[in-house]
Amino acid sequence: MAVFYDTHAHLGFPDFAADLPQVVERARAAGIAKIICVGTDLESSARAIRIAEEFPGVYAAAGWHPTHAREAPEDLRPALRELACHPKVVAIGETGLDYHRRQESAMTEEEFEAFRRRQAEIFRQQMEVACELGLNCIIHQRASFDDTVAELTRFAGKTRGVFHCFSESVESMGRVLALGGLVSFTGIATFKNGANAREALAAAPPGQFMFETDCPFLAPAPHRGRRCEPAYVKEIAEVAAGVRNCAAEELSAMTCQTALQFFPGLRD
Repeated sequence: MAVFYDTHAHLGFPDFAADLPQVVERARAAGIAKIICVGTDLESSARAIRIAEEFPGVYAAAGWHPTHAREAPEDLRPALRELACHPKVVAIGETGLDYHRRQESAMTEEEFEAFRRRQAEIFRQQMEVACELGLNCIIHQRASFDDTVAELTRFAGKTRGVFHCFSESVESMGRVLALGGLVSFTGIATFKNGANAREALAAAPPGQFMFETDCPFLAPAPHRGRRCEPAYVKEIAEVAAGVRNCAAEELSAMTCQTALQFFPGLRD
């Protein structure tokens, strides 16, 4: 059985409260050898660390999601630094920028600009901690690609970012890779409307992409519409092998080695 990693999972979400041990066991049975449990604020980051302590093969990322930027402490760095020093924390994140809900929330131009500035401030604080601790970042961007790249460029050569849940164009992927970053593909690559993700997946150079579920979201076909879980990386990888016209074992070696290099803390 080909082995894969889930480099972005939210095992601390309430969706998994009732059966987390079974979820982790199903992942192992499917050949998913390592899982990164990703935080979205201080509380969920601490929870991710506790989960990583409980389960071998599970690791944590500590960060603050951009959509929660208004609730972040003025200076996030001290608390984040303390969490990120834990030996099972392998990255800072999920961090970045998200402008998607601008119209849904009916913010005025002034309110949106203040929110955008606050997101950028929190993003920079997290990248500063990443630089201090020698960690890389898990990047969230939604409807904010250009600004996210611009912010990350400030820290080029000091920390690297993986653009998770990647479904942008091949050209956009090239901009991420030019910064020394990576891209990570989810179940979107299996969707009928996931052509962008498949095109980027086909074009991604070896050593510069990984797999993830972003569970409990984005369950791949044939599980679409259900709760996603780490075991489903297997289905993502099967589609990816077809898109790239390669064997599962080749894809396994390629993506796992990439993850180990990008997240050195996974080597234990």
